[in-house]
Amino acid sequence: MPRDSDNSPPASGDWQRVILDSVADGVFTVDHEWLITSFNRAAERITGVPRAEAIGRRCCEVFRASICERDCALRQTTETGQPVVNKAIYIVNAGGQRVPISISTALLRDEAGQVIGGVETFRDLTLVEQLRKELSGRDGFADIVSRNHDIHRIFEVMPAIAESDSTVLITGPSGSGKELFAKAIHSLSSRTDGPWVPVNCAALPDTLLESELFGYVAGAFTDARKDKPGRFALADGGTIFLDEIGDISPAMQVRLLRVLQDGVYEPLGSTTPRKADVRVIAATHSDLDGLVKQGRFRSDLYYRINVVRIPLPPLSQRREDIPLLADHFIAKFNRLRGKDISGLSDDVLAVLMEHPFPGNVRELENVIEHAFVLCSGGLIEPQHLPAHLRPKPGPRRSAGKRLTDIEARSIVDALERNNWNRSATARELGIHKTTLWRKTRALGIDMPQRPTRP
Repeated sequence: MPRDSDNSPPASGDWQRVILDSVADGVFTVDHEWLITSFNRAAERITGVPRAEAIGRRCCEVFRASICERDCALRQTTETGQPVVNKAIYIVNAGGQRVPISISTALLRDEAGQVIGGVETFRDLTLVEQLRKELSGRDGFADIVSRNHDIHRIFEVMPAIAESDSTVLITGPSGSGKELFAKAIHSLSSRTDGPWVPVNCAALPDTLLESELFGYVAGAFTDARKDKPGRFALADGGTIFLDEIGDISPAMQVRLLRVLQDGVYEPLGSTTPRKADVRVIAATHSDLDGLVKQGRFRSDLYYRINVVRIPLPPLSQRREDIPLLADHFIAKFNRLRGKDISGLSDDVLAVLMEHPFPGNVRELENVIEHAFVLCSGGLIEPQHLPAHLRPKPGPRRSAGKRLTDIEARSIVDALERNNWNRSATARELGIHKTTLWRKTRALGIDMPQRPTRP
């Protein structure tokens, strides 16, 4: 009996594609001219390059790997006949991002055993790399980078905060990264697959904020022709981030208090309570304790949102983070702008280390973005900075001397925080005790004499 044409098995070439596309690892093959002859679905996903664009191109043009130019693993295999197994490298994907992968290579032979090219498999190590960075926990957590001891104490408790469903209050000056910390808590929590809904409470007048948060039903007011869900409804099963909560009116404070106390709210024009399965994270740059004493912020609402508090220091109190954050933003804008700026000159670093940064981390990011407009490559120099940061003409200390003074001040501050305990200070600074001793000698830092034992 003839087989139905719709159910006929695929041809051998199609079978090979089906099998390769079922593999979780990226797989591609090349011929003797290093032209790609096959490219599976996982390879498309990891590189961001469609199969149709990859086929027929040289593999180095598609992968832009860290070893393509000088130490190609596939070339090594074709020359020696020996496979390469699980070698860790980086590639640059179609979006310009650096992706860590592990590769394995082998010779590709036809049915007669003749070498007709090479085959390479590769595995995306992005999640492994992120986990390694989080476990090391030294300079980063989630998308946040810092060397500051206060920030690292926050890193230590972030997983526990994320596991609970308690309301969190993040305090700190504008531009200090409050939303970034709130997003990290959401991402680490059991609600990570639920919605993330941010609301800037200071950006809306009271009447609009109420309908924005709680929604409304048809007929609630003249233009309400149909029901509209509010942000609490949109955040169901996830997290709502109430930024600048200190700016809301007393009337709105009452409405919000009911949601936090009873877990219910009523859309405008409705008398039917709605359940709010939402975790609330609030943030403010205001002094809520002072506002409570002045009677401008309800004490009962304050105690509801201040269950877990995360205070973020201004950038002026974490100057050791300035070089790290600058490198982070340079890498970010290199990816976005397709540039290859290598870093900051000593003069620029000295200027940034001395600047008070009233706009905090956001201001630093804007400074780096401004520099990217004027700097085409190489190092960012003083002439690439915004006008108010460019050094004034006339005699001034050398950049090296200014950086030395800043380093000395940072070490003294760390020593004072740790009561001049060298071991604790070295741990905070991430250096060995002998390195700290050499630096204090070289910088002329006088260490207090320890009391001698009887």
